[in-house]
Amino acid sequence: MRTVPTVQRLFLTGLLTLLPLWLTWVVVKFVFVLLSDISRPLTEPVLQNLASGDPRAWGWLVDPWVQTVLALAATLLVILAAGVMAHRVFGQRLLRWFEALIGRIPFANTIYGSARQLLNILQTKPDGTQRVVLIDFPHDQMKSIGFVTRVLKEQGTGRELAAVYVPTTPNPTSGYLEIVPVEKITPTDWTVDQAMSFIISGGAVSPESIPFSPPAARSSS
Repeated sequence: MRTVPTVQRLFLTGLLTLLPLWLTWVVVKFVFVLLSDISRPLTEPVLQNLASGDPRAWGWLVDPWVQTVLALAATLLVILAAGVMAHRVFGQRLLRWFEALIGRIPFANTIYGSARQLLNILQTKPDGTQRVVLIDFPHDQMKSIGFVTRVLKEQGTGRELAAVYVPTTPNPTSGYLEIVPVEKITPTDWTVDQAMSFIISGGAVSPESIPFSPPAARSSS
């Protein structure tokens, strides 16, 4: 029997599907100094037309807070719709068409391809270590959540090093890339979805307990 995806699952799927497109749009918008919201250019003209047609009934639609709320709701609906479409054959074909279109645009194809590859990596388990880990960052008395993207070898010694992407809160698409010795990282049993919820919520959505020390330090104490 085929299980029906939950709203949370659809939202996360839609979010992961749209993140590369969103990152591409943010960077291109920054380059061309387009300081506008994602949904406002679409929702604002519609609301203004409704308000001008019948000011008594729809005049409240031009209030700034109403436009902000409706623009946010429109963005959330787009994310959910992307999650639904990503589970359908038509949506997957449409996404591949968009990817092929972006692939022909200089600069944008590099941004989208890198972001898409990063998200694909985060959805698979790496060899030799956990995907979601804690590292000493910004110093050894503090921990940051990171995603292991690759395990490397130190030249000369052969020591294992992990390339760890440390996202920022609440926007996980920006962050830092750290190279950390594998023995210095603290593995967790979190999934990528759980870690993303923790990061985006600023720590509000989290388990009751979390490891803090690497396994070697715990065994020696």
